[in-house]
Amino acid sequence: MAPRKNFRNQAKKEVKPAAVVNKNGVKVEASVAASGGGFSGTKIFTWFMVLALLGVWSSVAVVWFDLVDYDNVIGKLSAYDADGDGDFDVEDAKVLLGLKERPVSVLLREAKEDYAVKEPAAVPLPPISDDFIPDDSRDEATHPYEDENNAIDTKGELVEKAQPQQTVEESKQYNNQPGSYNNQPGSPETKETEAESVPEPEADVEPEVESVPEPEADVEPEVESVPELEAEFVPELKAKKKKPKLLNKFEKTIKTEIDAAEKLRKKGKVEEAVRAFETLVLQYPQSPRCRYGKALAEDGLAEKMLSNDMLQKAIGTYKEASELPNATPDLIKATLKKRAERQQFLGRMRGALATLEKLVQIFPEDMALKNDLGVAHLLIGDNNSAKRVYEEVLATAPSDGFAKVHYGFILKSENKIAESIPFLRDGLESGDPGTDDGRFYFHLGDALQRMGDDSAYKWYERGHQRGHFASVWQRSLYNVDGLKAQPWWTPKDTGYMDLVKTLERNWRIIRDEAQSVMDKTTGLFVPEEENLREKGEWGQFTLWQQGKKAGESCRSVPKTCGLLERYPEATGCKRGQIKFSVMQPGTHVWPHTGPTNCRLRMHLGLVIPKTGCKIRCTNDTRAWEEGKVLIFDDSFEHEVWQDADSYRLIFIVDVWHPELTQYQRQTLSPI
Repeated sequence: MAPRKNFRNQAKKEVKPAAVVNKNGVKVEASVAASGGGFSGTKIFTWFMVLALLGVWSSVAVVWFDLVDYDNVIGKLSAYDADGDGDFDVEDAKVLLGLKERPVSVLLREAKEDYAVKEPAAVPLPPISDDFIPDDSRDEATHPYEDENNAIDTKGELVEKAQPQQTVEESKQYNNQPGSYNNQPGSPETKETEAESVPEPEADVEPEVESVPEPEADVEPEVESVPELEAEFVPELKAKKKKPKLLNKFEKTIKTEIDAAEKLRKKGKVEEAVRAFETLVLQYPQSPRCRYGKALAEDGLAEKMLSNDMLQKAIGTYKEASELPNATPDLIKATLKKRAERQQFLGRMRGALATLEKLVQIFPEDMALKNDLGVAHLLIGDNNSAKRVYEEVLATAPSDGFAKVHYGFILKSENKIAESIPFLRDGLESGDPGTDDGRFYFHLGDALQRMGDDSAYKWYERGHQRGHFASVWQRSLYNVDGLKAQPWWTPKDTGYMDLVKTLERNWRIIRDEAQSVMDKTTGLFVPEEENLREKGEWGQFTLWQQGKKAGESCRSVPKTCGLLERYPEATGCKRGQIKFSVMQPGTHVWPHTGPTNCRLRMHLGLVIPKTGCKIRCTNDTRAWEEGKVLIFDDSFEHEVWQDADSYRLIFIVDVWHPELTQYQRQTLSPI
């Protein structure tokens, strides 16, 4: 049977033609001879088939053995998919070369990706440890607590790390206390505050191309070919913050000279910068920007020299710059804000108030300036004017968190406890600039406590987490870092054993002198005026205050004062007092904390009823004994009840925290 014919058999089997003899007598195959030694058509076809089969089997091998990562390759090519059809082809190349417009669908897709706003993950409030919650099992109606005349300081700056600036006067006032280069060399408060609110002259350092008008800084580019883009897919974006325009038309022609002087100032070469700007002011006396640069340079030089006189000169130059004709609105605002800030630093509170009032008149729609004006009123103790300012702000901008916390603060100072809570709480929850302040966490928690609301400790915990309080219990705001912190101390812990022994050995002498001045007709004992009492009567008679002796008072109790003269840890404690404290039956003092962790408080019992008088510090409640000293750290929460049938009399002696160095005791400012 003849074999079956197919392409495979033809490829495998060669038919040799008869050999022939060439002219040289050599035998060659007939096919070669006929072709003159070249390839026949059959042989070309044969090689073509071999190559085709090799290609097929190679493809099979690539797929079968997964030699190529097709997904990866296709993914890379999709980056060049310009027309949105899922692959890279000729049409994509046309788009990339600018020969064809991109389809609207692609623009929409990219817009959604570019402008999508991701919601931040909610950060849960850390749970309050049981250690931070007062013991619910105790009967709060029967536990006395005391801190004589030490409400939290509501007037000072934020948490003070080591060098607080000034003195506390009344807990109802809001006061950042002026700083002074001469009084506090090297103090942290010599640094400028709220620098972000006073624009540095960055905008006028950039090169300008006057022939090409610049677009407005807060105008977003429009996509005219896709009108539905913004409405459907683009969330509302905050306008870009405009850089202040500090140069007027003429000053743009001398921009190079201004930039050169400004460069010196920014490099810290303030003396050279002052000279450079003085030259510019002489050359261009009507240039507000040159005058503003001179003021900034003088300001920097004042800080370098620690000179109040130089700072006063800068304040005057700021005023000159703001009053020159052709000053831009941005320059006027920057100049006057800086002037008010530096006036406050020097303690010129009324001058700063006048400057801010002028600013608000010029820029009546600027709520931030009104907020600053409200603070200026608070700094001089004019709470009523501040209240009116914040009512105006909230009428226009009811969600303004800064205005809310300050308005709530004012309401609380008026003892409108319940009314203050929503403003303080909403203001803190807003997260607006200027609201994250330990004072507001303190006063919200305090208001909630007075209303019997245990959520107060949630806010104390949050204040602690934000770094304002050392702990939920220890909520003082004027602190030196690293000091040993515990609510109760023993005489041995303090190292002031000699002082304690002197007080306890002479307690009867001290008691007798105190009773001799308790006659109400003398008026020597004055009522507590810091709104710490829920009810009752509490009087005090002060011998030393902020490290200064009250001479008239000591003349009434000479033996007591004589005993203390040789103990500078007490008489020199600028952050404390030495005083008698008398509390009548039926008195309750709210839970509160002292203003600083820099002192410890000694209580010497003089006249103590047998029952009904107790003091709680954190969750540890104790009672006084006649002739014995109790020592506690009043920066921790403490509370007093006087439920006895007769008065309670004690002698309070504040002493420096034993871990403070001699230098710190000398340089820390009074409270």
